[in-house]
Amino acid sequence: MSLRSVSCLTAIALLIGLTAGCGSGNSGTAKPGAGSGGDKGDGGLKRIVFLTNGDDPFWDALLQGLTEGEKKYELAKAGLKAERDVNSNKAEGQISRLQQYASSSDIAGVAISVIQADNPAIIDEMRKLQKMGIPVITVDGDVNRDEFRDARSYYLGTDNVVGGRTLGTATKALLEARGVDKGGYVQFAGFVDNDNARSRMDGVKEALGKAYEERDRMPDQMDHNKAQDNVRTALTNHNDIVALIGIWAYNAPAIADVVKERGVREKTVVATFDAQSAAIDKMDQGDIDVMVVQNPFDMGVQTCRLMKAMIQKDETTIAEMFPNKDKPDGDIYTTGLRVVVPDENSPVKAKLFDSKVVEYMTLPDFKAWLKKYNLTSS
Repeated sequence: MSLRSVSCLTAIALLIGLTAGCGSGNSGTAKPGAGSGGDKGDGGLKRIVFLTNGDDPFWDALLQGLTEGEKKYELAKAGLKAERDVNSNKAEGQISRLQQYASSSDIAGVAISVIQADNPAIIDEMRKLQKMGIPVITVDGDVNRDEFRDARSYYLGTDNVVGGRTLGTATKALLEARGVDKGGYVQFAGFVDNDNARSRMDGVKEALGKAYEERDRMPDQMDHNKAQDNVRTALTNHNDIVALIGIWAYNAPAIADVVKERGVREKTVVATFDAQSAAIDKMDQGDIDVMVVQNPFDMGVQTCRLMKAMIQKDETTIAEMFPNKDKPDGDIYTTGLRVVVPDENSPVKAKLFDSKVVEYMTLPDFKAWLKKYNLTSS
């Protein structure tokens, strides 16, 4: 082969190599928003990740809200997409996932329902993400605001103290309608050091007042079998129980099942948070007296709205959501609350609640609302 032929072949090889390099997703000319997500065939969209505290149907409604928020706020046009990441029900799961996000080049923002409000390792990982320039917000479950407020920019979700007071007010009305003016009650949740659980329990206690005595707050670590066992233990240990309060979604059917098993329905008020499909069925069957229902669907929608605004530094939208952000608790955006009762004959009446904060619904009306948005729980 002549020297001239070798030179031509070498030039062709170099040209091919350069062409291949220009097509690489890792090149400096990649479009805004490109990252490791581009390898998944999503057009190089960066991810807004919502990290749950555990696995529960409650988060299915939030996922539908994320999907709706993606469309409503046109995340794809901004080079973004929203994803839900389901935690393992343990603090260690949140810690490891937050660490993974820090090492992923396609993470644009993180929303988290904090499983333990005072866990220093979770707080540290949230702060690290912020130092990297990744916006972090809490949704549904906040950090301990007195100690670790700086670990996130904003909180979206229920005002859990108000939610607890609402459930306590409803429980008190049910007890008074039965002529019960004293007795004990027990509250149940996954973790009693979780911000939303603690705040709700405090609100319940405040609303029930001194006539009714809190006998215990029982954590189950999100173990559904233990959730039922805790109810059995409470009924065994305390012979004056007049109300059982479920703080997390799965506690509702757990309480209803054990109350029926023990044959104490006639003397026990069952008052719960959230509306799992199983809890809706239990209320339909007469086994739950009242549910205070959050709006995880709207939590998902508002997560997309806020995260996009933070990523794009859209101060107008942020000011709309947090008009008092420089004032105490101005970093909190509250989503809706509903009080759901079996029917219009319930002693729990709409007049007990502030209509600007709480929407009052009978179970048939609530089912119609779920159907409208193709939801099975809330």
